[in-house]
This record gives sequence, structure tokens and C-alpha cells, in this order.
Amino acid sequence: MKKLFLDDIRTIEMVYDKAMDKEFIIVRTYYEFVSYIQSKGLPEFISFDNDLGLEETGELAPDGYAAAKWLVYESGLDLRNLKFKVHSANPIAAQQIKGLLTNYIQYLKENGIGD
Repeated sequence: MKKLFLDDIRTIEMVYDKAMDKEFIIVRTYYEFVSYIQSKGLPEFISFDNDLGLEETGELAPDGYAAAKWLVYESGLDLRNLKFKVHSANPIAAQQIKGLLTNYIQYLKENGIGD
């Protein structure tokens, strides 16, 4: 299964080696992120940006942290083997995403949930 790259602006080459370009599917919004995972399943790796621009209404779009929260609280997927990286330039949001996913995955593993 492919790797997923959530970012509203960046290209793969701006974060990873150009040779990795074909390994990733790019999704630009929270809604594309959710839709992709609902239709294709959990990818082997997810790279998260946090700040995903504005909605057409001018309001802030749901961000990478919202995407991480969706994975944990709403997706119903087994995240024990999820590999991820946060490439966001927003250090506070990056820590929120890392903390949420790392702690949840550790909780699942320690409690044998999903076995």
C-alpha cells in the first residue's frame, strides 16, 4: 500500500528525496485525507502537515491535528502498526500530532487492543 502525504502546498520533493515521489499519494485537505482512507484503507505510512490553509468561506480549514484526531477517535481502524512523520513547520501543532498518535499507538500495544 502506498504512503500518504497530507499537505496543502508542499510537494514530496520539498520534504523527502525526489526518488520517493512515486511512493506517495498526495492529499491536500482534511476531507481528501478522510475520503482516501475510507475508500483505500490505512496506508503503510502517513506524513502530516498541520496548517492546511483556508476553506472557500475564508475560515481556517480542518488541520493535520484534526486528521490525526479523526484517525484515533472516529476511523475505527487498527493503528498499532501505523508509521508516521510530522513535517509541519508549526512546532506546537507538530508536537500535538506526534503526541496524540504516539501515545494512542503505545496505549493500544500495551493493552493488547486489536489482538
